[in-house]
Amino acid sequence: MRGILIGALGATVVVVALMAQGNNPNPKPTCNMCPGTYIPVSELEAYRQKAIKEKLVDQQVRDIEIGKAHIGIGMVHRGKLAQPAKDSVAEHDLVSEVYHIIDGSATLMLGPDITNLVRRPATQETVRLFNGPGNNGSEIRNGKSYNLKVGDVVVIPAGTGHWFTKIDDHIDYLMVRIDPDKVTPLRDEAGSQQYLKTGKQP
Repeated sequence: MRGILIGALGATVVVVALMAQGNNPNPKPTCNMCPGTYIPVSELEAYRQKAIKEKLVDQQVRDIEIGKAHIGIGMVHRGKLAQPAKDSVAEHDLVSEVYHIIDGSATLMLGPDITNLVRRPATQETVRLFNGPGNNGSEIRNGKSYNLKVGDVVVIPAGTGHWFTKIDDHIDYLMVRIDPDKVTPLRDEAGSQQYLKTGKQP
């Protein structure tokens, strides 16, 4: 009897494990036969220099299909900020973001409780091409501030407010955008090079 119970228990464990795999012991890749993407540092630096020269802030380098989501890669340059700009809390409904600080320092506040939300226009370039629908707000209630420096990483889930309250001189960061609803259009290397050469979005 004990052997039967142990055997039954073992069979149950196997069944549960198979169910956890979606009843498929050999799952297929969620992005079938998708190529990898390489972005040289020279291209990223070209975006950074373009931002400095033309007083730009956010630029999308790539938008990549990975099967269940799009992944955006952006370069962001922000200049000196003594105090936060009016209604400058940002929030994105569907797209989460990851910052990797590559130069400069700043103070960033994060939190989901945002006052005076105002919808961003659907025609706005950042809404259409970078981070999808969202809002701007006046302040973050009970937010937490972080002093960002080179090498730091920040993860901002969709719906979480993010607000630069001070930038010491400038801050540059690589942006990774996670877009599971695929609300942003794809951008490949050719589209990136076209933008760098002409300044026009593909």
